[in-house]
Amino acid sequence: MGSLYRYDPDPRAVFPLGSIQPNARLEKGTPQVQLQHFHIAILKARSEDVPIGKRPDRPTIIGSYIALHKAGYVHSVEVTTDQKLVGGSDGVALGGAFFGESMFSRRSHAGKAAFFALVQHLNAKGFVLFDSHINAFTEQLGAVEILVPNS
Repeated sequence: MGSLYRYDPDPRAVFPLGSIQPNARLEKGTPQVQLQHFHIAILKARSEDVPIGKRPDRPTIIGSYIALHKAGYVHSVEVTTDQKLVGGSDGVALGGAFFGESMFSRRSHAGKAAFFALVQHLNAKGFVLFDSHINAFTEQLGAVEILVPNS
């Protein structure tokens, strides 16, 4: 059996699920959004922009995520235009918490479309926590930074 590594960045971020709404401009041009249709393609696409020397062991990561997906823990949102994958997001769900792992966009606003579809899905399913990485983009989407207390 392989090793399991835990990534615990400080600071973290959460999204206040009940208060996030897409803007009107995004709603007008939203491409096709689907839940969990191209899951393996999402996993592969999210690492394509990472330099080869800095990529994690893709076969191991992809295999682990496929197993978690089959067990019902990994969820993804795919954004397509003309049946081509142009954006998406994925993460791991445990109970009422969702841990966002990645988001990518090959077309303007495709990542945002995936994000807002994911938020809508999480709200509809009664999730109470959407954990994420913090960066300028997630802050723009409404993420709230949380500092991790010293152990």
